[in-house]
Amino acid sequence: MITSEQREKLRGWFAGRLPDDLFESLVEVAVDREEITVVGRIPSPRLADGASAAEKEAAVQARVQEFRERTRDERVAVAREAEHRFRRKVSWGIECEGERTLFTQVAAPVMTRLRQPERQVLDTLIAAGVARSRSDALAWCVRLVQRHTDDWLAELRDSLEHVQRVRAQGPDADPEESADSAEGPDRAGGE
Repeated sequence: MITSEQREKLRGWFAGRLPDDLFESLVEVAVDREEITVVGRIPSPRLADGASAAEKEAAVQARVQEFRERTRDERVAVAREAEHRFRRKVSWGIECEGERTLFTQVAAPVMTRLRQPERQVLDTLIAAGVARSRSDALAWCVRLVQRHTDDWLAELRDSLEHVQRVRAQGPDADPEESADSAEGPDRAGGE
């Protein structure tokens, strides 16, 4: 597991190591056990007022391609240094006009054991044409959860708070602890 301090040091290293003119700004440095993904913002293409959606889309795609080709040598040099230093592959991405494009990401195998109900979910996604394989179906499920992470985590936190309140009212609860938890962290001297 990566600590928040390690993430901050990693982000700081990239902020200091990247050439000043590579990105307008560094948007994100994400890390897991296999990969570091560096995402930066690049300038929007200049278009005439009233440009159509199709023209904007084509201009952004061309800007992304131009950036990718023009900066390849610089990005490879930084990636080699980072891969040696941090022992992880480096992938790159950019944001332009609110669109995010990622380059050459690591596709890491994930071993898991699924019981029949979970396999049936994956097989249903395949039968419906949502995915080509169980691997694609599982990736689709992860992306779906990822899109709804904030809502889901907020709901999960609310549920955990409810469970803590119910536990505090149980027969084994310490009366003083129960009173402290009912007051909340600000009144009980917590955070």
